[in-house]
Amino acid sequence: MSLAPAPLSTWARNISPSPTLAVDAKAKALAAAGEDVCGFAAGEPDFDTPEHIKEACIAALKAGKTKYAPTPGIEPLRQALADKYLADYGLKFAPSQVIVSPGGKFSCYLAILATCSPGDEVIIPAPYWVSYPEMVKLAGAKPVMVLADDTTGFRLTPAQLEAAITPRTRLLVLNSPSNPTGAVYTRAEMEALVAVAMKHNLYILSDEIYEHLTYDGAKHVAPATFSKDVEARTIIVSGFAKTYAMTGWRLGTIVAPAPIAKAIAELQSQTTSNATTFAQWGALAALKEKEKTQAALAQMLVAFDRRRKFLHAELNKIDGVRCLLAEGAFYLFPNISSFGLSSEVFCTQLLDQKKVAAVHGSAFGAEGYLRLSYATSDEIIQKGVTRLAEFCAGLRK
Repeated sequence: MSLAPAPLSTWARNISPSPTLAVDAKAKALAAAGEDVCGFAAGEPDFDTPEHIKEACIAALKAGKTKYAPTPGIEPLRQALADKYLADYGLKFAPSQVIVSPGGKFSCYLAILATCSPGDEVIIPAPYWVSYPEMVKLAGAKPVMVLADDTTGFRLTPAQLEAAITPRTRLLVLNSPSNPTGAVYTRAEMEALVAVAMKHNLYILSDEIYEHLTYDGAKHVAPATFSKDVEARTIIVSGFAKTYAMTGWRLGTIVAPAPIAKAIAELQSQTTSNATTFAQWGALAALKEKEKTQAALAQMLVAFDRRRKFLHAELNKIDGVRCLLAEGAFYLFPNISSFGLSSEVFCTQLLDQKKVAAVHGSAFGAEGYLRLSYATSDEIIQKGVTRLAEFCAGLRK
């Protein structure tokens, strides 16, 4: 008699695959099969990693820096990150408060694991990055999503936050500039939200991965700068992927109050040991060779800004589509609710019929929208938005 297969764990049964990665994988498979696909799904700069960063990594490899590194990261990189926060925001962190992890995604997960227990609640403003709720569930906690749609500029209000808080609320996730909307909170807006969080003694996970990608004079605001009390409740997550076109390097960063930083380092010691050693030396060059890094970033920003404005203008020419102009990151989040299709069906048909890959808004907790990444070439954007307009016109017939 054959034995029944052992059941999967609660975590494995309840986890959802990443919709963004799934759409991108399908688009790449179609392209590999010879289809002319316009991909707007991946949140990945289409630029190469700056040469001086690659060269520093190559030099580290040649120098034999291929062994285990300290769990929280190599000391020079952690010191450079502490120096960065002092120079950029006036925040004084010891290197012991800095952890380098295998990617910004894992950094977020470690921050949640270090602060949330089973039964705790985590408030996540929607539209949200697809992985936040899944990470909270993997920690045994409960994600509480609060929708801030395009009528509020995709910004959570203090009243909405206050209404969502219960005695079980432990953590508030803030992501500005935002993935998927590109929204950027002003200082006044951020201060109002943080005041509510502090009133209820919440931790704040501030995901600042897009901090350097802003436009039209918008500025990233770091909540930890508001006061020492706020700093003591804030975990800053960032990384090198988006700003420096280093997505495949898998290097995230965490800066946290000392007790939380210590706990995060211990969690990392039992999960991944350390981020890739030689990659960290490349990241160090990104911070140390500032003139070269800033020149590369400036070049990317010029291209992103041009694409942002073009795509925004073209989307708003399409009958039935309305779209706010993003102030940060490299996404637009148009409203396509007028067509009467679910966002998932809309995106499926768009890919099948017009070979345009976009991610449905329901993946981000916002039905009736879709996310388009303009971190792709001008040619693809022009071709793709033309196909999108044709698709939408067909739905109107």
